[in-house]
Amino acid sequence: MEIKPKGVKGTQLKNMIVKRLYFDKALSCAELSELFDKSIPSIAKAINELIDEGFVVEQGYAPSSGGRRPLLYSIKPDALFILAVAMDQLSTRIQLLDLFNHPVADAVLLDLKLLNNPGALSTLVKNINNYIADAPVAKDKIAGIGIGMPGFVNVIEGINYTYLDADGRSLTGYLSDQTGLPVYIDNDSSLIALAEQKFGIAKNQKDVMVINLGWGIGLGMIVNGEIFRGHNGFAGELSHIPLSEDGALCTCGKRGCLEAEASMLVVVEKAIEGIKNGRITSLKALDNNPSKLFGDAILAAAYNGDQFAIELLSDAGYKIGKALAILIHIMNPKTIVLSGRGARVGKILLAPIQQALHKYCIPRLASSTELLVSELGFDAELIGAAVLMMENFDKELKSIVNV
Repeated sequence: MEIKPKGVKGTQLKNMIVKRLYFDKALSCAELSELFDKSIPSIAKAINELIDEGFVVEQGYAPSSGGRRPLLYSIKPDALFILAVAMDQLSTRIQLLDLFNHPVADAVLLDLKLLNNPGALSTLVKNINNYIADAPVAKDKIAGIGIGMPGFVNVIEGINYTYLDADGRSLTGYLSDQTGLPVYIDNDSSLIALAEQKFGIAKNQKDVMVINLGWGIGLGMIVNGEIFRGHNGFAGELSHIPLSEDGALCTCGKRGCLEAEASMLVVVEKAIEGIKNGRITSLKALDNNPSKLFGDAILAAAYNGDQFAIELLSDAGYKIGKALAILIHIMNPKTIVLSGRGARVGKILLAPIQQALHKYCIPRLASSTELLVSELGFDAELIGAAVLMMENFDKELKSIVNV
């Protein structure tokens, strides 16, 4: 049941406070007043209403700094929930999160190939609606849906030019109509970067390049504290940096792209070929074994010390390092974060990446760039999808606070 808002401005202010507390965890009335350039009485009134509505709780007093300690307020994690959807080329994860980004229901893992699959969109809608119907919370307690997906995504128009064609319609509009909830979409690598900046190892950093080690090799760019998208919104196509003139043919139609030389799909192909040629390994290539299962098996084997798996990933890591040398020369980032599915073997990749940087990168630039492994890892895209939804929370004029 919806609250009856006392004017749009009052509703917007409360939504703004909820959004800010989601990101900052605990703030005082004075801090919120400064953030929003609103009077302390206006903030206090909105806070008291949010407390009455079950959205905000008193967190306690801030540490003493010499004067009177301010009272802090924090979000109530189960006041609302976010449906996060993380897609890659082969599979989709759907999970309900609270306002602390903690799971409140088991994730659903869906085999959903995007390329050349005209039924992918209807399958996605069906599974989202089934998940909502089975969720342990009422639908009106779900703030909305954030979706990360591969491809050329126009976040303003809500269109993915690569996958999930909605017959020319806005994909966000179509999904919202089909689910009855606000929907926001973004490129998966951009969302992973957003998650790392807001809640991960790159928190509060201004200039960070986040490498999405998935089936492809994506890049989310944070420049001056903001996601950098470029002129048409498609910046960050690290996968298609050319490494050689006569390399393997890439899906984009060019030869020698990083994705065609070092992506996880290429690692899977090399592993299967090696096993057929008698390489000694704990890996077992099974007929009709889906690439995503075999890819996960390679990561697990490398993590557990399988020499062949480590060799495959080290070769990929060296080529990734060569591409990162180009990136460092262009962007001069403070930090590069290895994130996504491949972060599980990030420590294995660090050595060959550094080796390539020593060979191909100007030392002064390489030495000033810190290379880190994500702590969010494979959860980064789900968290990024939740962040995407909450980034847009205060844009909803409609109040969704329950009474």
